[in-house]
Amino acid sequence: MAEKKLYRSHTKKMLGGVCGGLAEYFNIDVTLIRLLWAAAVFMMGTGVLFYILCWIIIPEEPFYTIS
Repeated sequence: MAEKKLYRSHTKKMLGGVCGGLAEYFNIDVTLIRLLWAAAVFMMGTGVLFYILCWIIIPEEPFYTIS
């Protein structure tokens, strides 16, 4: 069984692919992740900094996999 890894998405990205990657990892709709992230930005104010950190830390999704 393949190990599940968190990557920034190439296909479901608007800025850095962080929300798309989280949606793919948790197998939920990317729009829900984006709405929750937007709520965190407006309510707590730390969402932007956290997004930038995730953009830097989470690796980009590979274009191909070697089996």
